[in-house]
Amino acid sequence: MVEMEESEGVIATERYGSQESWKYLLKEGKVMRRKDAVNGGLAANSVSGVFKSVFLPQGYPESVSEDYLQYQLWDTVQAFSSSLSGTLATQASLRGVGVGNQEATVAAATITWLLRDGTGMLGRILFAWLKGSKLDSEAKKWRLFADILNDVAMFIEIAAPHFPPFFTIIVCIAGIFKSIVGVAGGATRAALTVHQARRNNMADISAKDGSQETLVNLAGLLVSLALIPLVTDNPLLTFILFYLFTVLHLFANYKAVRSVVMETLNEARLSIVLHQYLLHGQVLSPAEANQREPVFLSFRRTVPIKLGVRLGDLIHEPGDLQLALKNNSKPYLIGIKNGAVCVCLGSDASVDDEIKAVCQALCVSAVLHNESPLPAVLQQLSNTKDPWALISQSHKMIDEIFQTFLKELDRAKWQTDRTLLDWNEWRVEWTKKRS
Repeated sequence: MVEMEESEGVIATERYGSQESWKYLLKEGKVMRRKDAVNGGLAANSVSGVFKSVFLPQGYPESVSEDYLQYQLWDTVQAFSSSLSGTLATQASLRGVGVGNQEATVAAATITWLLRDGTGMLGRILFAWLKGSKLDSEAKKWRLFADILNDVAMFIEIAAPHFPPFFTIIVCIAGIFKSIVGVAGGATRAALTVHQARRNNMADISAKDGSQETLVNLAGLLVSLALIPLVTDNPLLTFILFYLFTVLHLFANYKAVRSVVMETLNEARLSIVLHQYLLHGQVLSPAEANQREPVFLSFRRTVPIKLGVRLGDLIHEPGDLQLALKNNSKPYLIGIKNGAVCVCLGSDASVDDEIKAVCQALCVSAVLHNESPLPAVLQQLSNTKDPWALISQSHKMIDEIFQTFLKELDRAKWQTDRTLLDWNEWRVEWTKKRS
């Protein structure tokens, strides 16, 4: 009877995200606020509630991607192990520049430090120039690469004091590696933050990630205070501990990037999804495709695809343009030049056209590389030996399958309004078109 009276007296309810639920009751002419015992979560002043508000983005978990928590847990593990490895590397570097050595001079140590920082700055600029555009489209690969290179740099710093004549050169090399780590790690973390943000809350996620990292580094600092007396003047123990921390660091990093499920299409994910569709008529979900996506930089020989090239990279002879336009009314041109599949994009091409162009380029690349197993629709193309004839037939093939494939992508919850395909900035306009 009391519950019925309270239910009838409820004039409003409110909820803080998915954590707490409260109701307002009208009782004896007064408005009373009471926590909902059925739907309510933890109280705002509980330890868990305070921890969430300090270290997790506002609105968690609705304000972030579903893979956020798993990624951050593994990222915390890798940051902790990296902090401990960094302590060992810093101690070795200080010993190498002469800390504790009465014969060492301040000037020599300063010069060594300046040379290391200077070469690192040059390496940072050079790497950002050469690979900056790749860090968005292949964020997972470069994120893992950065952490592997960071471990290599710390190993070099730990080993440097054992080679006094070459100490300066060695630490300069380590400085270059660490500068590359700074660029690749920071840029790919920003790309992952864009993926994790579900309410345009990238700044909040980035700030809370900084808080999490600071807490981890503080814990690493406390553990390092206990480690330093143990490893001082004990190179063997230093290398053993570094090996253990490195194994943990690399394993945690691998699990972290593997846990990321991106719904945007880059070349690798699109290739996986398209190949599965051509083989079995099924479009993989983002979770399934991300599990198959390679996360290590590959050096195996394939037929490369160059997107957004100049027209001059594709058209060498006067008749090449007409050959490129055969069976083609699309706002892009495709050709095979110097062992690569080249794509010129028109200035009026839409995102759908970009996806279509890359799908066609992937099909041509698969035929040239003779991938196994080769889908039946591509086996027909493999019988064509002339490059331009292959391109012409591929235009017909992609026109037949693409619209259905695009609808299946939408149905599988892939984002098709934007992509992470690595297009260069060249855009081409041409006047003569032939069907």
